[in-house]
Amino acid sequence: MIDPSFATVWKTWSMPVAATTSIVICAAVYALGCVRIRHTRREMFPSWRAACFILGLVALWLAIASPLAEFDDYLLVAHMTQHLVLMSVTPPLLLLGFPIVPLLRGLPKSLLRRVFAQLFSVGILQSLGRFLTHPIVAWIAMNLSYVAWHVPAAYELALRSEGWHYVEHSCFFFTSLMFWFPVVRPWPSVSRTSRWPLLLYLLGADVINTALSAFLTFCGRVLYPSYADAPRISSLSPLSDQVAAGAFMWVAGSVAFLLPAVFIAAKLLSPAAKACPEPHAYAAGIR
Repeated sequence: MIDPSFATVWKTWSMPVAATTSIVICAAVYALGCVRIRHTRREMFPSWRAACFILGLVALWLAIASPLAEFDDYLLVAHMTQHLVLMSVTPPLLLLGFPIVPLLRGLPKSLLRRVFAQLFSVGILQSLGRFLTHPIVAWIAMNLSYVAWHVPAAYELALRSEGWHYVEHSCFFFTSLMFWFPVVRPWPSVSRTSRWPLLLYLLGADVINTALSAFLTFCGRVLYPSYADAPRISSLSPLSDQVAAGAFMWVAGSVAFLLPAVFIAAKLLSPAAKACPEPHAYAAGIR
């Protein structure tokens, strides 16, 4: 039977209109862009890419606008699930949808010409984009954000302030987009370097995740006072909740990093990759 307190929290949920509307509009713009671009580049946008992007938006909604968001003040394991979706599920799915061109093509042509054409013609913005998606910069940004926000003082700040909570989640989401960009390499971006270093890139991130998760799991004390003071809406004690959260981060986070690493290694070792070692705009992304 559901704990009465659990049911009470569930009933307090109401759909965030702004977040939900924004996600629906983004899906509509992407879908329209796909329809337009598939007339000329159908082979670049098979149906599964559109499905990945839409699933990414659904995952984003689940993380920030679904009832899951109501439980992050009460259960650390719910909050860590939210973070995992924001960092390791939504970003790669969105990028696998090759979103850049469809989102642009889905915009009104007048807006595209007057605003975005001028923005993309500015050299400094292109340089900034290349800098932010450079593997070293992206790796440091994501892992630094991940570790820093789990420091008790920072985590407590996010729990006690709605504004800082938004900042925390924005940091997780956008630095994770940076992190996954070199892995997926969505068209029309081009990678001119070998993809072998991506194995160290992913394994290094897994080491960071493992260290943080193990500390949460085995430290033996409640690190975040807000969860010790929060009403209990499940049978988990605050410490058991933290252990469950750490174990979930450990297992699910490792899967999120190691599966792509295995996929990339298998692809690089395949006969087709050996016969055509030079990367290009299409093969550079995970297919």
